[in-house]
Amino acid sequence: MSWERVRGHTAALTTFRTAIARGRLGQAYLLVGPDGIGKRLFATELAKALLCERPPAPFVACDHCPSCAQVQAGTHPDVFHLCTPDGKHELPVAEMRGFCTQMAFKPTRGIWKVGIVEDADDFNEESANCFLKTLEEPPPGSLLLLLATGTDRQLPTILSRCQVVRFSPLRPEEIRAVLADQGVVDPAQVDHLIRLSGGSVARALALNDESFWKVREQLIDGLLAPRPNFVELAGVWQRFYEEAGKETTGQRLRVSLVIGFLVEAIQQALRLSLGADVAGLNESEEARLRAFADRLGPDRLLELIDRCVEADFHVERRVQLILVVESVLEQFTRPSVASR
Repeated sequence: MSWERVRGHTAALTTFRTAIARGRLGQAYLLVGPDGIGKRLFATELAKALLCERPPAPFVACDHCPSCAQVQAGTHPDVFHLCTPDGKHELPVAEMRGFCTQMAFKPTRGIWKVGIVEDADDFNEESANCFLKTLEEPPPGSLLLLLATGTDRQLPTILSRCQVVRFSPLRPEEIRAVLADQGVVDPAQVDHLIRLSGGSVARALALNDESFWKVREQLIDGLLAPRPNFVELAGVWQRFYEEAGKETTGQRLRVSLVIGFLVEAIQQALRLSLGADVAGLNESEEARLRAFADRLGPDRLLELIDRCVEADFHVERRVQLILVVESVLEQFTRPSVASR
């Protein structure tokens, strides 16, 4: 049945169910939450529930009728998706004009037309202003769903015309269920992926990839060495994120994952420098982390963590990825605070 694929997000589902039951469904919603937690899947299931030809219950899709199949395949004539093109860091106004033109027509079948803006974070001033007319005067029977990581990147004029629905990171048991659906059942591996996922299914699944751990080993070994080869390490990191393909979402995720394990390694070094035990390290790893901590000192390690967190923020804000990579690696070349 529809909605069974959506893990968590009960509050968001209740919001829409209540609105439908009361006949008060709005025309524009901003779905806000971290990347990789299921906002796109939720929007797809919502479109299916509205357009299903044989719903078994109110606001539930049958998953078998032609309409459900077309929504799932991305070919339904009354469902339109707007995404930032590959290689672009902002949503071009030309793409927005085409989307708004499609939304202006009457529904081909039924009474609903659904527009899903998958990259609302990527609006620039031109595309946002172009979208305003559609938001101010939505065509009858239209539903606009904007997917974003936060409200801070939206123009006040767009924010004021949307109802905000917030999505939280998934709970461990919800990620565990998704991993089980994908055939990941080894208890130790599942626990490890959940711990590193930050509540994001996309991150958990990306971490379940042997190539990620090979890159992790190369970068950690290189950065903990007394004299790191930063040109070589930058190349390793760049090749890793470019292997995700041209889609910027996949590349950003891979850069963010690398930043995450760098932060984890620095935190382990910091705990060792302060005399704390760190579970899960072998003798070689512990020795290298201790030497790294001794070279930099606690203050410099804390500064490194701050710079990595800042770099991850720039990844979310669509800064050119090679600049993020170089800025992170450059931090490891700086001397300790005490030696300045």
